[in-house]
Amino acid sequence: MMFTSFDGADLLLILKGAFVTIQISALAVVLGGAVGVLSGLMAVSPWPVLRWLSAIWVSAIRGVPVLLIIFFVYFGLPLLSPGSNVPDYWAAVTALTIFASAYISEIVRGSIAALPRGQMEAASALGLSWSRTMFSVILPQASRIMVPPGVGFLVVLIKDSSLVAVIGLIELTRAGNIVASQTGQPILSYLVVGAFYFAICFGLSVLGRRYERRLNIRVETPEVSDILLPTQGVSK
Repeated sequence: MMFTSFDGADLLLILKGAFVTIQISALAVVLGGAVGVLSGLMAVSPWPVLRWLSAIWVSAIRGVPVLLIIFFVYFGLPLLSPGSNVPDYWAAVTALTIFASAYISEIVRGSIAALPRGQMEAASALGLSWSRTMFSVILPQASRIMVPPGVGFLVVLIKDSSLVAVIGLIELTRAGNIVASQTGQPILSYLVVGAFYFAICFGLSVLGRRYERRLNIRVETPEVSDILLPTQGVSK
């Protein structure tokens, strides 16, 4: 087999793979975040049925490897609908979305649970409904607590996205495999791939820390009385 030298075309292929990794991870966080927030709110809701549904969903997804979720979406869903086909790109996004939703749900639930119970009790005493309490009082405060574990999970998701290479999607890891087989230089190829992963994850960590500092300085925690009576002063 004839090997080619590692050149700009190989670097471009790895760069394109990195872009695909960022794409599928970003889509998974957005879509999984929407499902995760909903599931997290269900987990702290006053209705037992919703709490049970959330607990079952989170336990089921967290109890299996992400690779198994990828296999189920890519190979299993077409079997449920003979003749259908799931493109590798959307299979990756779907599997990572399912994976992300369970972990984001736990981040939301844990962040809400970390707040003093007096916040909910004060809102209830002032006559706020559960939904208004959540969206106007609890979530604005809990969002500050969600930032550190949220950034940490995003870094984990970026790295776990490498598993979608098994279904043939040319993301960062798969691109590195292709370049390594074409050039016969696996050490150089995987060093470049590792550098891309490090750059992405390190960049996210830096942005996360800056955002945390910005929240601590500029974001004020809303008072229950401010939500209920936004135009009236409250004596301190």
